[in-house]
Amino acid sequence: MSKVTTCAVAPVTMFAGAVSMLLLSACTIVPTTGRVSVGTGGVSYLLTGQSQASPTVVFQSGLGDDKSVWSTVLPSLQRDNRVFAYDRPGYGGSAAVGGKRDACSIAAEERQVLHAAGVRPPYVLVGHSIGGLYQYVFAKMYPDEVAGIVLLDPMHPQLWESMQRTSPKTAAVLKTVSAMSGPTEKREFDDQVACIERIDTRQPLRVPARVLTSTKTSPLVTSDLKDVVDRLSADWGRMTGAGRVEPVAGASHYIQTDAPRAVTAAIESVVAQARGKPLR
Repeated sequence: MSKVTTCAVAPVTMFAGAVSMLLLSACTIVPTTGRVSVGTGGVSYLLTGQSQASPTVVFQSGLGDDKSVWSTVLPSLQRDNRVFAYDRPGYGGSAAVGGKRDACSIAAEERQVLHAAGVRPPYVLVGHSIGGLYQYVFAKMYPDEVAGIVLLDPMHPQLWESMQRTSPKTAAVLKTVSAMSGPTEKREFDDQVACIERIDTRQPLRVPARVLTSTKTSPLVTSDLKDVVDRLSADWGRMTGAGRVEPVAGASHYIQTDAPRAVTAAIESVVAQARGKPLR
């Protein structure tokens, strides 16, 4: 097992619970247990926990983030589960690749990474921010491989369009910051919903689902935009089949950092349902 020290700064964050520009600095030792080739680059991943446990819990990070953002929840989850987290191409220890960076392409790429790493379904998908949108699209594209889903402040597919209409000044600032960010972040930002018309968002998922949302609102979110954000956030309850979203008291957009116990509890409850066990 190799370890990579990552000091990451994520200047742009888009999500359904709030919209903010964050300077989130973290210096974390991130374990890497393997590397596979996808496209023209190599992808670094962590595969740990109980090798015989099923389903495997699969993590997908947000815009600009690598797998280090899950360091607060991985230790407790790996005691009873098999867990998988990876650096999307262009982040952390993974080389950037060419081609489209829309949600459908990234979901297909994630599936390729999982299969190349020998991680077979079923999966409980966990996604943060735009990574939540990617996991939702994965569940829509490959429903037979998904046993459950947990989303943390997922980015709604209508958020960017609604933001441009409701709060054009905030949208302009975010667009400018995106243009100054790294090439991978910019491509994901620009392509974020390029394939959504191919996904049937009217029918809810048919797997156990939990959606956690933040309660700390960014100063950039105007009252008009907050109404839109709250409405779209609530819509994830319908889209996932969870029925409702669950605000986490005192949590910012990085719920896994501010409230790791709430996140691990949500994941464990979905895993238990997927295994057909009664909830504690």
